[in-house]
Amino acid sequence: MQNNAIVVNIVRFITLVLVQVLILNHINLAGYINPYLYPLFILVFPLTGNKSLLILISFFLGLTIDMFGDSGGVHAAACIFIAWIRPVALKYSFGVSYQLNTLKISTAPFTQQLIYIFAMVLLHHLMLFSMEIFNVNQILLVLKSTLFSGIFSAILMVFSILLFSRKSS
Repeated sequence: MQNNAIVVNIVRFITLVLVQVLILNHINLAGYINPYLYPLFILVFPLTGNKSLLILISFFLGLTIDMFGDSGGVHAAACIFIAWIRPVALKYSFGVSYQLNTLKISTAPFTQQLIYIFAMVLLHHLMLFSMEIFNVNQILLVLKSTLFSGIFSAILMVFSILLFSRKSS
């Protein structure tokens, strides 16, 4: 990564953590809809970046959210999981353009962006809520929380990407 990309990723990391901890952690709609914006860091991490570094940074991202939320490591585990499965989701969502390293997520077709974001968010939330609730008898609550929080979080992420992506001329 270049120095500019490193600075952008540091600022993105800090901003997403602060927004999550100071604003979004205090939103709880209908008792089970909680928006999570911080996984966006993992989703938009540079594709040419070191994959081992991404997993390490993802651990620290989740751990930071866990420390502020006193949640015992579930966010760290969910972040590591989506960082680990990210290449598979990218290949599934973007196909050949990912394999040829010609992909930039913010300039990819909107439907491919939606598939990628929704798949990653639902996987993150399924892992998060499964470990948080950790009770087979509550599987409907896990699925309901995953679905509704996932939809809300994915919409928030799509709007964030649209709002902050640079338009290429």
